[in-house]
Amino acid sequence: MDRREALRRTAWIMGGAISAPAIMGILKGCAAKPTIDWKPAFFTEEQGILVTQVADIIIPKTDTPGAKEVGVPGFIDLMLKDVYAKEDQEKYLTSLKAFDEAAKKEYGDPFIELSSEKQTAFVKKLHDAVVKDYSQNAPAYRSFIMTTKELTMIGFFTSEVGATKVLQYVAVPGSYKGCLPLSEAGNGKTWATS
Repeated sequence: MDRREALRRTAWIMGGAISAPAIMGILKGCAAKPTIDWKPAFFTEEQGILVTQVADIIIPKTDTPGAKEVGVPGFIDLMLKDVYAKEDQEKYLTSLKAFDEAAKKEYGDPFIELSSEKQTAFVKKLHDAVVKDYSQNAPAYRSFIMTTKELTMIGFFTSEVGATKVLQYVAVPGSYKGCLPLSEAGNGKTWATS
């Protein structure tokens, strides 16, 4: 029996008198909570889930693995922990919180609890707004969006999959041939550089 059928039967037994909060509690209480398959060193688990979902929206799985499959969220976690200055770490976390609060304001739920369609639309909407208005009074979530995008791209294209299956890669390239059409110089793919 699914949740809708259980609600229908319960409503029938109670004469149709079930409160809206009770219905929402039943519908949300049975939903599977998102998880991650890596252990965050910098993020809390909830922040790690959010970053994983956003990275997967930036580079989704297609005919090649996406950001999540090649370990980009763990890369972002370690970069922030080991490379970024304390001030930049705090700025990122404050911006991440502003991003999640914007999702709650727009949809009534935290970002990680939204459907994948809503998550994708929300990330695209905020990203486009940030790119369009790069002034001093840009939204508080700008740092989160742009830093996550940057680290996702770096993490993905420096991974083995990104460098060899998406970009062209030859460990020791052949001879130099100038003035070739792009179609002859690598099937339209950009070269990976080291």
